[in-house]
Amino acid sequence: MQRNFRAYEPDQMLLMPPSLREWLPEGHLAYFVMDVIGGMDLSGIIDKYGGPVRGTVPYDPRMLVSILVYGYSVGVVSSRKIARKLDEDVAFRVIAAGERPDFRTISDFRKDNLEELKGLFVQVLRLCQKSGLVKLGKVALDGTKMKANASKHKAMSYERMTKEEAKLKAEVEALLRQAQETDDSEDAKYGRDKRGDELPEELAYRESRLKKIQEAREELEREAKEAAEEKKKEIQEREKQGPKRGRKPLEPEGVPDPKSQKNFTDSESRIMPSSENKGSFVQGYNCQAAVDGEHQVIVAADVTQDTNDKQQAVPMLEQVKENTGHKPEQALMDAGYYSSNNIKEGNKLAGELFIPPDRQKHSEEVSAVPRGRVPEMLSEADRMRRKLRTKRGQEIYTRRKEIVEPVFGQIKQARGFRQFLLRGLNKVKGEWSLICTTHNLLKLWRAVGMTVGESSGTSYLALNG
Repeated sequence: MQRNFRAYEPDQMLLMPPSLREWLPEGHLAYFVMDVIGGMDLSGIIDKYGGPVRGTVPYDPRMLVSILVYGYSVGVVSSRKIARKLDEDVAFRVIAAGERPDFRTISDFRKDNLEELKGLFVQVLRLCQKSGLVKLGKVALDGTKMKANASKHKAMSYERMTKEEAKLKAEVEALLRQAQETDDSEDAKYGRDKRGDELPEELAYRESRLKKIQEAREELEREAKEAAEEKKKEIQEREKQGPKRGRKPLEPEGVPDPKSQKNFTDSESRIMPSSENKGSFVQGYNCQAAVDGEHQVIVAADVTQDTNDKQQAVPMLEQVKENTGHKPEQALMDAGYYSSNNIKEGNKLAGELFIPPDRQKHSEEVSAVPRGRVPEMLSEADRMRRKLRTKRGQEIYTRRKEIVEPVFGQIKQARGFRQFLLRGLNKVKGEWSLICTTHNLLKLWRAVGMTVGESSGTSYLALNG
């Protein structure tokens, strides 16, 4: 029995020129990205191209920004993978309008414009504010450890560097003597005309490794010296305020701790406790995010080399105010952010702070708050403990996990960002900003962008102007 099928003619030529706008359904993320980027201020990037074109005509920066933003939105960040998608993926081809920049062009464009791409974060955040996705009623801060583009096995301690450096120096000197002896014997046998000046492979390896170790050791010594100078200033400031109770702080020596480490692949990354696997460690960075409680929009983002979060509370709250123009009514943070200075300075940057002085175990029950007025002599830490034990305090603080932790899950699990592509603190800051920008862009698209038809030719920005 013969069956009927839909016509299938792989070699059939198109009789009419196709419109790229017909290749994807209405409300697709690709159209939304193009509309949003098309209405953004990219003058910082465009101005780099200078005056009249000479030589090869460059690709339009709006197109390159759009494919990078779309790539990060869907978890495709490698320049090689993006270049492959421009051949194989309809959405990428629509955004690029048929252009096919190679991976080196994409990679260089990202590296050359990281600072300007960081500026997209605030522009997208302002769109989220304009669309009512940001209320700044409750803002939760937290950090997550993200792997660096480096292996923790490529790190070496200062103590081992000192031993390894002396050992490698001896080996290099021995190999140089051996090479010289070989040259002398070959000169005697074949004459001085024969070339023999190439570095032996073994010697080249040891010399390059020795150079890396020396550079890493010098960097650790410089960092230790700078930290000692900073500590001395703190001690001097403390002495100016008059005598203090307790032992006088020891004078810093300015010498690296024997166990302090430096990584040879990404020297600015650090060994940090893993956010996912308790008890394990990663070579990485501490990524910070302040998240608005209304729609989980990130309102401030940064990357630090510190393994804990204590020093990030004030800078992050300052960034929230700078990015949004307002301070949050309530700021929620875990115990890792608590310090008397953070309470003092944080109260200037938020209407009310909720930061427990102690870490609470999951199984531990919160004791009832004592009745009556708050004693006047109660310490700052005890006041905070008391506030968090009230019914109101518990109801507000329990929102912290609901607000900020799902954001890291969406970034790491849903979009697959578990390791940075770039190396070095400044580049990693730029990449984290791009990751957070696209997180907010997706929030905006799901809230309002999917309802905007691409066929009208009207941009999302114009509809919401």
